[in-house]
Amino acid sequence: MRQLTLATVLVLLLPSTAFAAGAASFSAGHELFATSSAPGNAYTAGTSVVITAPTAGDLSVAGGSIVSAGVVGEDALLLGGSVNSRAAVKGDFRAVSGTITIEDTVGGDLVAIGYRVDDAARAGGSVLVIAGNASITNGAMGPVVIYANNVFLSGNFAGNVHVVSGGAVTLAPGTTIHGTFSYQAPEIARGLDAAVIDGGTQYTNASLIPDVGTSRALAVASLGIFLLIRILGALILAGLLAGLFPRFAGVIAEQAVSRSTRSFLLTTLLGLAALIATPIVLMIIALTFVGFGVALLLGILYALLVVLSIMYAGILLGNLCVRRFLHRTTVEWHDGVLGMLVLSLIVLVPVIGWLVAAVLTAFVAGKILSLSFYAAFPHDGREEGGV
Repeated sequence: MRQLTLATVLVLLLPSTAFAAGAASFSAGHELFATSSAPGNAYTAGTSVVITAPTAGDLSVAGGSIVSAGVVGEDALLLGGSVNSRAAVKGDFRAVSGTITIEDTVGGDLVAIGYRVDDAARAGGSVLVIAGNASITNGAMGPVVIYANNVFLSGNFAGNVHVVSGGAVTLAPGTTIHGTFSYQAPEIARGLDAAVIDGGTQYTNASLIPDVGTSRALAVASLGIFLLIRILGALILAGLLAGLFPRFAGVIAEQAVSRSTRSFLLTTLLGLAALIATPIVLMIIALTFVGFGVALLLGILYALLVVLSIMYAGILLGNLCVRRFLHRTTVEWHDGVLGMLVLSLIVLVPVIGWLVAAVLTAFVAGKILSLSFYAAFPHDGREEGGV
């Protein structure tokens, strides 16, 4: 049941056309300022990202600071430290960030998860907000669900509004709710007398000190959000690696399917030995004063190897699925997204899932090491990657 629920949430958070064929643009860098329009889907990653041009398809951005000031023709997925959406999103809007500000309209559903969420979009669909402090200042066309500490509501709400608050719930004068207003909070909401609520009000008193059941639910929810953010980050990174470096991913996939079983096992053993033995060797080197700097440098390279091995294991799995069912051998960006999603679900299966993920990761690590070796020390008469 947990696997099914997690898969459902992932599908809801991903743009609806994430696996659709069509034009797509990729960009990554420290500071990005996008001024040219994207004819299809756009995928961007950077420390600081500013997008002023319109996007015809989906917009997916991962970064530290994100400003989206161009109209998005379909869905938007924004992951960062701070998110500011200043232009209309015609499809669904999804954001996970520390602070989220939505200033223009959203045509579809709106999902915002962050420490502070300020929504002035008036979404055309349903609204889900999970935040420390949340405000919706322009109402919504669909049902609204808010989980936050302090909540501020204003505008015209066409459907039901449900709030779970650990602090204060405030309704601005003139707020109109055509459905039912149900809320759970330590104290009665402020501004009820100056608001119009057609469907009536349902209030549940909530103690400031949660009981055991509530604490357990909050802990599970926090863990779920953490895992969800981690998986989404892995999906985006795998998609970017597959899209930006398809040739390297293609070499790994081709080696996996074209080599003999013996070669596959030897490469896997090489990667497994490197992943297990390297930390031990690094600790031994670090015990000496002179070797501490060397151990630190090698530790950084080892961490990079682990990350790349996990990412390309997902890309490899995605390409193997595509080869099997779509009969396509080239690597594309959605192979990485698909493979990392499948790999994330596989590891939820005890023992067998972990074993499959470990074998794929070890093989990729071994292949990266062998390709790096033959790139640094080429041997005449022997094919690169011949391990």
